[in-house]
Amino acid sequence: MSKDILVGDHFLSGDVAAAEGAIAAGCRFFAGYPITPSSEVAERMARRLPEVGGIFIQMEDELGSMAALLGASWGGKKAMTATSGPGFSLMMENYGLGMMTETPAVIVDVQRGGPSTGLPTLLGQGDVMQARWGSHGPYQAIALTPESPQECFNLTIRAFNLAEKYRQPVVVLMDESLGHLFERVTIPPREEIEITDRKILKDKNRDIYEADEDLIPPMPPVGEGFGIHVTGLTHDERGYPSINAETQERMIRRINDKISKHAPEIIDYEEFMTDDADVIVVAYGITARSARRAVIMAREKGIKAGLFRFKVIWPFPSERLEELSDREFVVAEVNNGQALVEVERAIRKRAIFVGKMGGEPHRPEEILKGIEEALK
Repeated sequence: MSKDILVGDHFLSGDVAAAEGAIAAGCRFFAGYPITPSSEVAERMARRLPEVGGIFIQMEDELGSMAALLGASWGGKKAMTATSGPGFSLMMENYGLGMMTETPAVIVDVQRGGPSTGLPTLLGQGDVMQARWGSHGPYQAIALTPESPQECFNLTIRAFNLAEKYRQPVVVLMDESLGHLFERVTIPPREEIEITDRKILKDKNRDIYEADEDLIPPMPPVGEGFGIHVTGLTHDERGYPSINAETQERMIRRINDKISKHAPEIIDYEEFMTDDADVIVVAYGITARSARRAVIMAREKGIKAGLFRFKVIWPFPSERLEELSDREFVVAEVNNGQALVEVERAIRKRAIFVGKMGGEPHRPEEILKGIEEALK
C-alpha cells in the first residue's frame, strides 16, 4: 500500500474527501487562509502533507494564497488551495494571472450564502458565474460540481488531471452542505487511480509557449537551464511582453481554443431517467440530491420526470441540453438563477426556476412543485 493514500472505506466529510483526493492526485503543496466552510480542507492538508513529503503554508490572506499556488506550480509541484465566497473573490486577480501564464492549479471553492460576508456557516451556490467570469478578459474556465463526498474525492483528482493536461487553474465548486456532509468514501489502490502528469518541455531551443498540435505548450522545468520569463502581460511564445493587437489575437485566442476545442473531452454530466421524461430537472451539488428524490416522487405520481446533473458545469454542456429541449425544464439551485441563464440559452425557451437565496438546501417537495408547474 502506498503511504500517500489511505486505501479502503472511510467515513469522511466532503471537505476531507477533497483533501484526500488532492493527496491521491499527487498534490504536494497547499497555500491557503482559513475561511468557513472550507477550513477543514486546509486542516486536513496541514496534517497530511507533511506525512507525504509535501508543504503546507497558511498565508496572510487569499491574495497571497493564490500567488503562492502559482509559484509552487512553476516550481514543479501539483498545488491546491481551498476557500469560500469572499476568499474566492480575493483570488480572482491571480486566477486571471494563472490563465494568462497557463499555470496548472486547483481551487476548491466551498460555497456559502452571499454576497459579501453573507452566511458564513450556511449553504449557497452563488459562485457559478464567478468561476466562469470572475477575472477580467477572455478565457475559458473549467469547473467541476460534485454531489457527494465520494465525488469530492473523485472529482478533485479529475480537477488535477484537467489542470495538468490543459495548463490552467481548475475550480472544484462544492457547497457548505456537501463540504460538511459525512458519508462513506472508498479510496481505491494507487494502481486504480488515473493520474495525468504534466507535459514537460525538453527542448531548450524551443520557445516556452510554443504549443503542440493540441494547442497546449509543454511546461518548462525551472532550474534546468531553460530561459523562462513568466508575466501577466500579453506575451509572445518566448514569454516576453508583446503589447500589440497581433500578439493578443494569436496568444489569447489559443488559450481560449485549447479549452473550447477540447470541450467534448472535458464535459461530464449524469442523466437520471431522462429517456422518456416529459420534464427534466437541472441541478448540481447538494441540490441534485433533493432533485433526484423529487424525480422519484414525481414518477410515483405518474409524472415522467428526469434529472440532468452537472458534474462539470464549465465548459457548459449546451449541445446535450439543446438535444433535450423538446421537454419542459426545471432548474433548481441555491442562488437567484445562475445556471438558469445558461440552461435557457441552450434550450431557447423559459424554464421553471426553483431557487433559494441561501441558508438551507431544497426539500424534494419544493422541486416536485416546480415539476408539476412545468406541466401546466
